[in-house]
Amino acid sequence: MEENSKRISAKLDEAAREGVDGHVKLLTYVTSFGVLALGCTAAWAQDAPPPLAPLPEISKEKPLPASSLAPSEVVASAVSAVAALGNEIVLGRYQVALERMNPQWKERTAHTIPGGMAELEKQLGGVAKQLVQQGISIISYQPQGPPQSYEVGPGKKVEKIKGVEVESLAFSKWLVLVPTVTKIRMIRQGQTRPTVIESIGYQVAISDKGKNAWTFIDGAGLSVNDLRTVFVNLPREMQLPPLEKHEAR
Repeated sequence: MEENSKRISAKLDEAAREGVDGHVKLLTYVTSFGVLALGCTAAWAQDAPPPLAPLPEISKEKPLPASSLAPSEVVASAVSAVAALGNEIVLGRYQVALERMNPQWKERTAHTIPGGMAELEKQLGGVAKQLVQQGISIISYQPQGPPQSYEVGPGKKVEKIKGVEVESLAFSKWLVLVPTVTKIRMIRQGQTRPTVIESIGYQVAISDKGKNAWTFIDGAGLSVNDLRTVFVNLPREMQLPPLEKHEAR
């Protein structure tokens, strides 16, 4: 655990030196709610905070094709599942972030970390201790903003039409982008009163059609190309929800 703590501290130092770019690298390194909060410490370790900004909303200039829109009950299920995940994280159950990570994405993430899956699980296991040491707590996490949905998992289905078997393209999964707002309380060095940071992000919720059993990918540091390495039929021009941090009013 001590070695793990030193490694995360080194990453935080690197993030502090590199600013926002370092913060993104840190988020990508572990991909968890806990490290999202830890990364905020590095990104906000400045003498003066950046100016406040209004909460953004997903652009509606490029609506999704009608064929890619999930039924309203499916989208509602995904949003509810993200809210439930956030509740677990607020209670400090960070292990849930790993348990509910999309299996395909978890495997991809583990391959990017020396030591693989065992090291990923080890690092996430130390997140709660690191948060306490850094004086950080996640005080709220909830969905906010209009979701986007896509069909993924392309395959084939065979149907009989007028006695003839006809093969056609079919999709086995729903993918829903759920915008979120996280509030993180932290104490900056040299200050006695805590600061609350509002972090705008999103979760990618994935489920087999007809099951509403959702797994997740955190949107921090995520790109369209990243998602397309796992879900190949996603359009190149798709718009991801915005990422932003500002001090809460």
